Amino acid sequence: MPADTTVARLLRQAEVRGEDAAYFVQREGRWEPTSWERYAAQVRQTARALMAEGFEPGHAACIIGFNRPEWVIFALGATLAGGVPAGVYTTNSAEELSYIVDHAEARFLLIEDLEQWAKVVAERDSMPKLERVVLMEGAEVPDDPLAMGWKDFLALGDGVAEEAVDQRLEGLTLDDVGSLIYTSGTTGPPKAVMLSHGNLAWTASVAVSELFGLGPEDSAVSYLPLSHIAEQMFTIHAALTAGYSIYFAESMEKVAENLRDVQPTMVFGVPRVWERMHAVVSGKLRQATGAKAKLMKWAMGVGRKVSELRCRGEEPTGWLGLQYRLATKLVFSKVKPLMGLGRARVCSSGAAPISRDVLEFFASLDIILYEVYGQSEGCGPTTFNCPGRARLGTVGPPLPGAEVRIADDGEVLLRGPNVFLGYFKDPEATAETLVDGWLCSGDLGAFDDDGFLSIVGRKKEILITSGGKNIAPNNLEALLKDQPIIAEAVIIGDGRKFLSALVVLDQEAAQEVVPDGEAGALHEDSRVLEEVERAIERVNQRVARVESVRKFRVLPQPFTVDAGELTPSLKLKRRVIYEHYSAEIESMYED
Repeated sequence: MPADTTVARLLRQAEVRGEDAAYFVQREGRWEPTSWERYAAQVRQTARALMAEGFEPGHAACIIGFNRPEWVIFALGATLAGGVPAGVYTTNSAEELSYIVDHAEARFLLIEDLEQWAKVVAERDSMPKLERVVLMEGAEVPDDPLAMGWKDFLALGDGVAEEAVDQRLEGLTLDDVGSLIYTSGTTGPPKAVMLSHGNLAWTASVAVSELFGLGPEDSAVSYLPLSHIAEQMFTIHAALTAGYSIYFAESMEKVAENLRDVQPTMVFGVPRVWERMHAVVSGKLRQATGAKAKLMKWAMGVGRKVSELRCRGEEPTGWLGLQYRLATKLVFSKVKPLMGLGRARVCSSGAAPISRDVLEFFASLDIILYEVYGQSEGCGPTTFNCPGRARLGTVGPPLPGAEVRIADDGEVLLRGPNVFLGYFKDPEATAETLVDGWLCSGDLGAFDDDGFLSIVGRKKEILITSGGKNIAPNNLEALLKDQPIIAEAVIIGDGRKFLSALVVLDQEAAQEVVPDGEAGALHEDSRVLEEVERAIERVNQRVARVESVRKFRVLPQPFTVDAGELTPSLKLKRRVIYEHYSAEIESMYED
């Protein structure tokens, strides 16, 4: 009997669910399904192909590409063959790709297209152990002995017996490394988080059965980077555990369209996804007038009350129940499908702080965003709001079966079956992060009386003003981003007399303020600057005086991954931003 790994769960799903749809791909205007039986066969064939090429237990295989079936099949095939998959962000540079491939000692690399192949060519000499580069189905294959097309690669497995694959499966243990997650880190090269098969399987089981009650009737759209543990958990491990269907998005540009088309029951998004959706929907709602505006205001009030009840595990009854049914018929049933959330029963946000105002906005539309907190080292979730036990503005109670406590200095500590094995090839960093079995998160937090955790900020990102006041920038930045005119904000103030902010405009909102303005000059328009000032003042009225933003500068362009200002998972790289905009920062403190 093989260990209860998630790849073993795939094979069991194939036996039980057979011809039921495991995943869907958009082709020629329709979603084409692939059965669980076929899915398992594809993974087995991939494992055989890798074995035919000399892939041994413990070997690593890297993957770079957008969310596609081949990404997941290759990762699971490597796992089934006894190896370890390691994802690479598509936005990583050639140097970053070569670092990860070399660090993981990967002999095999799956890439999406010629754009990624160019990165391989540019850094070929830096990856001496790389023996085979496989291109996903449909990609042009370079005339190079290192490269091979997807179908030709799979055909290599025909000479390997199925029994050999079964032996590899039998050899897996829950203590073995099941995945390498390369952190996108805000400073220095990424560290490789070693997650065991036990970490992955346990976390998936808790998410499926104890938090959300997921099953074969559920579905999700896969679109966030599969290099990130959160997307891996929803697209791979939880899906294999619960047997629900995955729809692979066509591209990032078509995610909104795909959500509306699929109407999934589960949607996970980083705050930027929800903030963007909030900006679009709230902008359209502001255009409503007369009776329509009054109807929306009434329905949203009802939705807010019902969401408050459901966060406590209660349902609306009596007069509120009647109003809710009417609001659902007249408003919610029409608005939610326009966002792709018509059937959604589990919507969650994670990876970064999200404004409470955004959470309350969605709650007023009968959509509860269950905020999650965690890190790759904890296999994703440490705490998680869930149906029946949620509190907006917090990141929820600890994961069932895990221990979370607050250290004397306010740091959040985690101990449980989801805590990682350590950092690959980095015992010093492992010793700093794992202390007596506790994962030191680096985050500052506090529990309320009911056991809900709130995150204050990062230990290393706390700003200390010249007056000795400690300021956590994350929450203040989230409040600023909740203002329609502000897309992004970075708080400045370490060692300074007061706080200031670098602001990136929401272009659509700015264009509404100045309909006749030129897009490239909006950041200099006095009317836009006045609107930003008013937005900051609204935030200042909600925080303590010491947290008030006294000055600001509007930047001419957004922060980008290519400029090194954002990590691939879209977290701010503060040091880089400070360097790029040092002149703007200093200009705010010249007096």
